[in-house]
Amino acid sequence: MQLLDPKNWQSRTLSGPRYTVTEPATGDPLGTVDLAGAADVGPAAEAARAAQAEWARLPHFVRAGVLRKAGDLFTAHAEELREWIVRESGSIPGKADFELHVAAQECYEAAALASRPAGQVLPSEAPRLSYTRRVPVGVVGVISPFNAPLILSIRSVAPALALGNAVVLKPDPRTAVCGGLALAAVFAEAGLPENLLHILPGGAETGAALVADPRVPVISFTGSTGAGRAVGEAAGRHLKRAHLELGGNSALIVLEDADLDAVISTAAWGSFFHQGQICMTTGRHLVHASLYEEYVERLAAKADALAVGDPHRAQVHLGPLIDGGQLTKVHGLVEASTAAGAKLAAGGRHEDLFYRPTVLAGVDDDTPAYAEEVFGPVAPVRSFNTVDEAAALAARSSYGLSLGIVTRDAARGLELAERVPTGIVHINDQTVNDEAVAPFGGVAASGTGARFGGEANLEAFTDVRWTTVRADVAPYPF
Repeated sequence: MQLLDPKNWQSRTLSGPRYTVTEPATGDPLGTVDLAGAADVGPAAEAARAAQAEWARLPHFVRAGVLRKAGDLFTAHAEELREWIVRESGSIPGKADFELHVAAQECYEAAALASRPAGQVLPSEAPRLSYTRRVPVGVVGVISPFNAPLILSIRSVAPALALGNAVVLKPDPRTAVCGGLALAAVFAEAGLPENLLHILPGGAETGAALVADPRVPVISFTGSTGAGRAVGEAAGRHLKRAHLELGGNSALIVLEDADLDAVISTAAWGSFFHQGQICMTTGRHLVHASLYEEYVERLAAKADALAVGDPHRAQVHLGPLIDGGQLTKVHGLVEASTAAGAKLAAGGRHEDLFYRPTVLAGVDDDTPAYAEEVFGPVAPVRSFNTVDEAAALAARSSYGLSLGIVTRDAARGLELAERVPTGIVHINDQTVNDEAVAPFGGVAASGTGARFGGEANLEAFTDVRWTTVRADVAPYPF
């Protein structure tokens, strides 16, 4: 049975214009969707609020059952959903399969949240029962990006629903189907009651209206640091929580004892997976001076050997960038870097939206592609001489999302990691990793800390209520 029928993508007409869903590899249209405008947020939030109370009152095992069924459906419809992720977002099939695997796991982990201990019994000075209880916040607003559209939507939607909330989801219009409408179809098939999940694909005005709506007390935002600052500022004015997972410029530190035969594959994956369009992408390769020249040579050879093309019609390592705007940004940073003195060791060219994996050597603090988040398949490589220098270089960034360290001495790697402010650390691995059971988030310009996974979801999508109970009415002096 087909899960996604373009004729039935949306049950009502939204106020925004019709939008053509485009395949970035070919430019061909895949269908059309209605975009949401700011005027659509209020009705969706009101309907969600009205439905949420009854959903929260249901026994926990009922909510858990819906989440488990949703997880099963992501697997049962993997072939259909994989094609949408590949064609709409430019993913290679392996990356699409990873998204589907994580989506299912997010649902299963969320199902377990529904029966977590809901509070604590507290000591009290008075003769009374005193306890805390976690209660749903009500309606959660989720704003998700294009790069891993299914994962970056479901990791907020699933736990928010499991904990008794309703959700208004605004996916990026470029991935409105696999980042939004696919979730609606899965949860409808899983038995989620109506009006608990609203899909509003739209632009910045729609997102701003969602942040401002008083019926939406919590915002879960994943996107660029610039947009995240605006969301955080607006949420602060409206006295609501905003969980922000933002950009990164993550470092991979390669110490002098590293095995280059093993590390080059790891390094290439960190920078080139999904065309570098991942917040955790390895944006800075910091390599000990004794290995630097060979590292650059071998990483460049690896880049030159990777196939770039249409992931739906050919077996390739890299697909297209998402659109022309992203291409202009990526290529502009590469050209500015070579103009500033960086050496182009591989790549630096493109055909249509297909950008060759690129290696830049001889970079420094002023090299644009080293100093900024590129969000493209670009690997700037810089040398260091001492561990102290490596720690200082890795920490010299406004971001703090992920860190990779490669060494034969894992204890030494852990000691080095303590010197670099970051939300995630991987010893003997690259910077791009994600699991449904693990907390995820960064520090500094990368966000407001771990807000996804496990206990972090309880903190994110519930409020703590203090309750006391006495046998008799409390006496007072007047």
